[in-house]
Amino acid sequence: MQKEKLRSVRKRKGITQQQIADIIATDVSNYSRKESGDVRIFKEEWDKIARFLEIPLEEIYEDDEVRQINHFDNNSNSNNIGNVSGNYYCNVPEFLLESQRELIEILKKENLRLEEELKKYKK
Repeated sequence: MQKEKLRSVRKRKGITQQQIADIIATDVSNYSRKESGDVRIFKEEWDKIARFLEIPLEEIYEDDEVRQINHFDNNSNSNNIGNVSGNYYCNVPEFLLESQRELIEILKKENLRLEEELKKYKK
């Protein structure tokens, strides 16, 4: 699996968890949870880690591995949302999330510009 490959390469190269945590701008305890599989490693973090380890991304990352976030039991009323029941999980590709983050930043800047323009008219 991915995390085992990552740990193996990191140790083989004599790299500490702290060094990789610094590369992906997180603390060592969070990185440790990422490496153990408790916390998701985002695609851009995989890219940074591979560059830092000076290896091809494919050596540690396999895109076809699917990670199910939640699985709700269809037969349990305690897991139903209103009258809807079923499996609810979402694997959104990182490139889509990144494009949305970029759009949010553009909209924030436009909002600030419009607020400034509105202030001029209120005077």
